[in-house]
Amino acid sequence: MVRYDRLGSLDASFLHLERIETPMHVGALSVFEEASFFDASGRFRLAEVRRLVASRLHLIPRFRKRLMNVLLEQGRPIWVDDERFDIAYHVRLTALPYPGGREQLLALTARVQTQMLDRARPLWELWFVEGLEGGRVALIQKTHHALVDGVSGVDVATVLLDFTPEPGFLEPPRWVMEPAPSPGRLLADSLYERSTEPAEMVRSVRRAVRAPQQAMERATQLRRALSTLAERDTIVTPTSLNVSVGRNRRFETVGVSLSDVTAIRDAFGGTVNDVVLAGVSGALRRLFEARGEIVAGGHLRVLCPVSVRDDAERMQLGNRVSAMFVDLPVGEENPIARLAAVRATTHDLKDREQAVGAAFLLDLSHYAAPTLLGLAARLVQRQPFVHLVVTNVPGPQVSLYCMGARMLEAYPVVPLSHNLSLGIAILSYCGQLHFGLNVDPDAFGDLDVLSAALEASFAELTKLAGDLDVETDERGTT
Repeated sequence: MVRYDRLGSLDASFLHLERIETPMHVGALSVFEEASFFDASGRFRLAEVRRLVASRLHLIPRFRKRLMNVLLEQGRPIWVDDERFDIAYHVRLTALPYPGGREQLLALTARVQTQMLDRARPLWELWFVEGLEGGRVALIQKTHHALVDGVSGVDVATVLLDFTPEPGFLEPPRWVMEPAPSPGRLLADSLYERSTEPAEMVRSVRRAVRAPQQAMERATQLRRALSTLAERDTIVTPTSLNVSVGRNRRFETVGVSLSDVTAIRDAFGGTVNDVVLAGVSGALRRLFEARGEIVAGGHLRVLCPVSVRDDAERMQLGNRVSAMFVDLPVGEENPIARLAAVRATTHDLKDREQAVGAAFLLDLSHYAAPTLLGLAARLVQRQPFVHLVVTNVPGPQVSLYCMGARMLEAYPVVPLSHNLSLGIAILSYCGQLHFGLNVDPDAFGDLDVLSAALEASFAELTKLAGDLDVETDERGTT
């Protein structure tokens, strides 16, 4: 039987989740220096940019592939070579009226991100933007969540970008297109594959019986992990964040110094991610105070995607993620106490490996019939389990370049789902935490309040960390 490049169950779920109101692609907005993007006459070197990207596609071959569905939904879709692949379709140029300011760029980013990717083509687009003030150039990226998760998305970016100002035009091997199977052949092979997967599960059980000690240890680990998912209230009380979203989007950015975040961590303990969640918690507290809204129980349930991708899986596309469900103590007035509560919660979840339990449940969906998987995804679209998504992706701490121009900023974009009107994504790059805030403005009309609250929340923690250092120094000199 032919071995197909088939979507994983989690990858396929993002296709089932997608609606015209809720596109399921991830993205980013990057800003570059002006150097090298323009020729002597001031024209954007679009042909060279396309040649640069095309020269590297052999490193990420799935970027030349499109989806092929199985007849009657009797199997998850597969990736096949796109017989009409056109680099010009995927690498585009647009412009703002000069001098385009930040507000205009953010509005353009939101408009581009509202449009669904064409499933008849490879599921990615790069939009270069000229006309910015100061001669700078922006890049708006869109890649379907079925193709990448956050971490592999960073890996892809480092392939398309350079670590030095000298652009590297590679000599790719000749691309030989593999023909797609006929719909009938794919259906037959998919049915056969589905019939053999339960046998694989039986063999796995037999292997576990042969190694009882290992199986017992694994079962104990899994039981502890799943207990963290079951012991708390599963259904959350909706807030003003949990309303139906439409097609409109507004995008905003906030920058926070990574050195400030590490100083807070060093002063009060925990991890960088704990500090990030505590800062977000303080900002959301300010937002709800401004709305005059009281959060039931004083906590907001946040879904935090967690990568389970190891070093051996770098540059492999698809989704290798699990999740942690963290309660943010927005009802706590004291910022240090908020951080301590977040630290205690995440430590407990990590100690009991909640992400392992969530990953196990996601892996079970691998064996679900595609029609049942689609139904489950549609139910999750109206989920009552979390109030929002906060994803924090570590990025490179060295400068990246495109066509010799240094990337100055990079802000991630996370998609919204049916009843989540706010998505917060964070990418660290070159000593900065870049926050991308994605909302439906019709359901979330006070984004400016949240962006200002984020800055104030981290500034408050930074000041408290500095005051603690001063107090410690004074004690040391007495």
